[in-house]
Amino acid sequence: MPSVASPTTPWNHHRLPRADGSTFLVTGGNAGIGYFVAEQLSTTGATVVLGSRSLAKAEAAIASVRARVPQARLRAVRLDLADLSSLATVAESLGTTSLDAVVLNAGVALDDPPRQETADGHELMFGTNHLGHFALTRWLMPLLEAAPAGRVVTMGSFAAKSERLDLNDLQSRDDYRPKRTYGRSKLAQMHFGFELDRRLRAADSTVASIVVHPGGALDGLTPSRPPVHTRTPGAHLRAAPAGVLVQGKDAGAWPAVRAVLDPAVRGGDLWAPRVFGLRGRPRREPVWAHLADPVVAAHLWDASCRLTGADPLAALLT
Repeated sequence: MPSVASPTTPWNHHRLPRADGSTFLVTGGNAGIGYFVAEQLSTTGATVVLGSRSLAKAEAAIASVRARVPQARLRAVRLDLADLSSLATVAESLGTTSLDAVVLNAGVALDDPPRQETADGHELMFGTNHLGHFALTRWLMPLLEAAPAGRVVTMGSFAAKSERLDLNDLQSRDDYRPKRTYGRSKLAQMHFGFELDRRLRAADSTVASIVVHPGGALDGLTPSRPPVHTRTPGAHLRAAPAGVLVQGKDAGAWPAVRAVLDPAVRGGDLWAPRVFGLRGRPRREPVWAHLADPVVAAHLWDASCRLTGADPLAALLT
């Protein structure tokens, strides 16, 4: 992708390299960390596409970005990861012949029972966070292959570090606990990101897959971006003590932005905040031991192919 940075240039998240002529898709780019990924990437001259279930919310986010980056090149596409049948048309709706990077960021987090399902009958968090992105990648892969060096950036979570997948109960039918199910859905995403890169390398693809996580990112430490996000003085005051260990969602976006833009980033990397994996500038960190298990990842891949009816690398195998 076009860029003035080089592998030896010190990374500065406040002065991002140019990426004129590139196209980036951010799923869930209308809110939260995804919004700040889109806002930051928009300063590079690239075209940034916000994928969202609600085009109205995406347009509101675009207006917010343009208020800060007047020359931003932004578009919105409707994207519902909980409806697998709708994903086949997303690539065409992008209106481009190539895609330089996709940030697989959108997600659902439930705090309380009962267990919910997608329209396809999958547990809502696993079905949206993992299976939806798994299937979407299948339709985007031809566009990523058409780019000079396409990148798939998967947004994981620090919550996944203490979780392990139950390959016999991926859908949490036997034992549903919302916070654990969320952590496992993000762990599944991260396994997918690493397994995708292994398979891309085996296929001699030019596309790279990178996994990132934002550390601890709180609304109360996040700057206001009305109407997308409004931080009240009370919320900021309550969150301020936590700022010693965690950060806002604007900083939580930094690892993903670096994974999209930095030529020093390599496929199979894990990027996260520098300080205990919770806050600070992004850095490459060792892949967590349980994420380095290719047997678990292969089982998850095969199960995901069966559950979605899609193989992300189908276009490379034909």
